[in-house]
Amino acid sequence: MTDAITPAARRDIAHHLHPYTQLRALERDGPLVIVRGDGVHVIDEHGQRYLEGMAGLWCASLGFSETRLADAAARQMRELPYYHAFSGKVPGPVTDLVEALTLRWAPMPHARVLFANSGSESNDTAFKLVRYFNNARGRPRKKKIIARHKGYHGVTAAAASLSGIAMMHEHFDLPLPGIVRVGCPHHYQYAQAGESEAAFGERLARELEETIEREDPDTIAAFIAEPVMGAGGVVIPPPGYFERVQAILRRHDILLIADEVITGFGRLGQPFGSQVFSLRPDLVTVAKMLTAAYVPMSALFVSDAIYQVVADASAAVGSFGHGYTYSGHPLACAVALETLRIYESDDVIGHVQRVAPRFRERLQRFAGREHVGHVRSLGLIGAIELAELPAQRKAFDPKRGVGAYFVRRAQEHGLITRSLAGDVIAFSPPLIINDDEIDAMFDRAEQALADTLAWLGGAAA
Repeated sequence: MTDAITPAARRDIAHHLHPYTQLRALERDGPLVIVRGDGVHVIDEHGQRYLEGMAGLWCASLGFSETRLADAAARQMRELPYYHAFSGKVPGPVTDLVEALTLRWAPMPHARVLFANSGSESNDTAFKLVRYFNNARGRPRKKKIIARHKGYHGVTAAAASLSGIAMMHEHFDLPLPGIVRVGCPHHYQYAQAGESEAAFGERLARELEETIEREDPDTIAAFIAEPVMGAGGVVIPPPGYFERVQAILRRHDILLIADEVITGFGRLGQPFGSQVFSLRPDLVTVAKMLTAAYVPMSALFVSDAIYQVVADASAAVGSFGHGYTYSGHPLACAVALETLRIYESDDVIGHVQRVAPRFRERLQRFAGREHVGHVRSLGLIGAIELAELPAQRKAFDPKRGVGAYFVRRAQEHGLITRSLAGDVIAFSPPLIINDDEIDAMFDRAEQALADTLAWLGGAAA
């Protein structure tokens, strides 16, 4: 442990088991202690400001100092700080939120909403519900779920099993049985030599069809997908990919679960990614930007067809045996309602559409730079994919930690971003970011890239 580590950081190291952290490195270097937020910036214990290029974890859509959300939370805490939705009861704000979500926001018609506390929990609930649904309709063999390589769906045992990232499985004895894996729709990484995006998408569709036939369609319950993959590398599917996928699913009576935990509520320039890619899902999971991340909350949209089967089955057994103590927590509902009001009154999605061209243009300036293999964006999510030999699509050896070095240098320049698997540098700022702040974000990313290229040159020498 170095002498530069502050007392607050030392106390943290002594007692805190950090999520998604290299724990021995943390013991050595200490954490960055963030104490305050201001718009799209966060401030550390020394007063240093950082532009938060990831909106925290893809989630702080309205930045870090929206007083309207704080006021909504305070009002609700004084009025009804907690109640539950079990046994036919309902806390006051739940009904208003359900109506807002289903009548004005839902990416599917006639939906019901089941609340939880995180995207992981809602994806776990979807995992359970497809089993409940097929058991109730007399299809007990129809249990397997198809998920994609590099997909990310959360960290409960079921959600982590659905995720296609090896680190999430090692030492945890995951994935659980019943998960079937298919390919990732990332053209840059996985296309064959000379293969067009259209041909790549067709090949993935054939793989899906062949996988279903091999496993037996009568055993496949659902297919889960993020419209744009987040933690797996900001993967934007090729044109026509989801159209082909959905046709195959319909042909084999397989449910579509759209994981909109990152893409829901405007990140892609439309309310939901399902609208961007013309998806017709049976189940939709949302979280993160539902409350602008000010309090934990998630939701599962359930189609009417599934609901009717589940309702009949629950009547037969006496109750629907699922829910969380904090499902539909009044505080979370109040903050979510105010978040949705702000999205509407401030035309936040329109703002995303207006600033997305600047975001895309600044990101595209990295294309063709030394050791930059690929850049991509949609709305206000994007990535720079670093590569040892870009023309050959050859990645760096992960042990070199090139992406991690970039992120450390960015932080030194006042920008927080993340390195995803494969040295992919992700950008997902608060939706309220303006053109000047976009320029500042990418100016600092330019400095981090220059530092990284100099470091790589020195290492090569």
